[in-house]
Amino acid sequence: MALLIDTNCTECDACVSVCPNEAITKGTPYVIDPLRCTECVGAEDEPQCKLVCPADCIQDHPDFRESQDELLAKYRDLHG
Repeated sequence: MALLIDTNCTECDACVSVCPNEAITKGTPYVIDPLRCTECVGAEDEPQCKLVCPADCIQDHPDFRESQDELLAKYRDLHG
């Protein structure tokens, strides 16, 4: 599943540089492109944006539920 950033975002910019898929862009709050987000499957063991977020504002996206296999396939398509 993809992730999303809720309104508690402090716009600290910490999440942008750690995203292996360049899925996070500036906005108010910042925005995670669900078509690029793989929850770091294929690159890391856990979502890096969640690890660095001081506001704990990154949640599961309710409209984008994907299996680990689907996330890995998406990662491979992005980096193929």
